Amino acid sequence: MSLNITPLNPALGAVVEGIDLREPLSDSHRDAIERALLQHQVLFFRDQPLTPRQQAAFAARFGELHIHPIYPNIPEQPQVLVLDTAVTDVRDNAIWHTDVTFLETPALGAVLAAKKLPPYGGDTLWASSSAAFDALSKPMQKLLDGLTATHDLTRSFPLERFGTTQEELARYEEAKRNNPPRNHPVVRTHPVTGRKGLFVNDGFTTRINELEPAESDTLLRFLFAHSTRPEFFIRWRWQENDVAFWDNRITQHYAVDDYRPQRRIMHRATILGDKPF
Repeated sequence: MSLNITPLNPALGAVVEGIDLREPLSDSHRDAIERALLQHQVLFFRDQPLTPRQQAAFAARFGELHIHPIYPNIPEQPQVLVLDTAVTDVRDNAIWHTDVTFLETPALGAVLAAKKLPPYGGDTLWASSSAAFDALSKPMQKLLDGLTATHDLTRSFPLERFGTTQEELARYEEAKRNNPPRNHPVVRTHPVTGRKGLFVNDGFTTRINELEPAESDTLLRFLFAHSTRPEFFIRWRWQENDVAFWDNRITQHYAVDDYRPQRRIMHRATILGDKPF
């Protein structure tokens, strides 16, 4: 059966119908989903009541899965992390970010499943990093291409929020040791499509290495604001059992924190990628 793919926005986003993600993914459907992901950057699947095992199996068809150093996970399926507002401080998601850019080989993508939603609110936004780069002037593109930036885990995971107990502190210190700050290009070339996209984000990027601190701060503020202009992003209103699959190499996202004190539970499987260039 062929998939039905409906684009949602000129910059990014499409809804995929005609597949049950609980079933083993055939090679033809895997390849069709990958092509759609490369074209649309973020895909949405409605009515997919996945178990953690099924979610991990689907994500693993696209690469090796990551175990997050700080967030809690499903004990019997540790590759699936849990974002539960009743358990964990998830304010770091309410900022524009690209997942785990503090790794030497950041995520290729992620599969996010909606398990429990507030009655209203809790939308997620995704922005196209390639659309943002393409909209820059040629002189600005030339300036940025070749620069590098530092990405630091502690920018989104500060000690005061993730080291409040002895057990959390030990896990936090281990995460810092295992994930020192990394340098990545400011402009990343997609390893499959060859498209260029901005690869700095407010969640983890601390400075542009080749510039003076004041220059770096000014340029990063501009890039953070430019990357998230409305014409570059899409806003998804979740329904229970929705699944989103995004290309982390060429997008940023923002989980809107507007639903407290309601509870929101999401499960995420993160797919490791390659070293940015």
